Amino acid sequence: THADEETRDALRKRFGILFQSGALFSSMTVAENVALPLREHSHVPESVIDIVVAIKLQQVHMLPHRDKLPSQLSGGQRKRAALARATALDPELLFYDEPSSGLDPITANSIDELILDLTHKLKVTSVVVTHDMASAMRIADRAIMIKDGRTLRMGPRAEFEALRDASPDSLQSPEDRILHQFLVGSSEALREEGERGEFEKLIVGK
Repeated sequence: THADEETRDALRKRFGILFQSGALFSSMTVAENVALPLREHSHVPESVIDIVVAIKLQQVHMLPHRDKLPSQLSGGQRKRAALARATALDPELLFYDEPSSGLDPITANSIDELILDLTHKLKVTSVVVTHDMASAMRIADRAIMIKDGRTLRMGPRAEFEALRDASPDSLQSPEDRILHQFLVGSSEALREEGERGEFEKLIVGK
């Protein structure tokens, strides 16, 4: 971008990112990690930063762990702490990179619920990148399925749910059959020889 530093700084404040690994600074406590964006990108006094940090940690149920280092946290707790940091500047957009990656099913479900809760309470737009189809169907209002950088299907969640729940025999097009396989996690071969290749040639451009 050719934007000046002031413009770029203003844009950075409009979105927050939850990285796949959490990306917490290992030498900082949870509270210090959450405070970092406020110290770097705002001019509020430390007394106000302390209050904001407490609020953000409370929103993700991490306030009792504020003085711990990342190494003292579980995987789910690290994701929650990183999410508190991502919301520190009250962004308009939240980007999530594989939020359930590396988590057990129960913890992954709790992170999904937290994403939905924060999206509603903070009135933000959440963009979630995930390979977990169950998670995607819990979180999404609209979904985009991408393969090799190309969009295969974009639409409301109900459209993907209907495709997931359909009988394979009822699906007429190669596109629908392959999307169904992705949604249900099936590894069965397509019925017609070469059908996958023809579909990818048409949709993915191979």
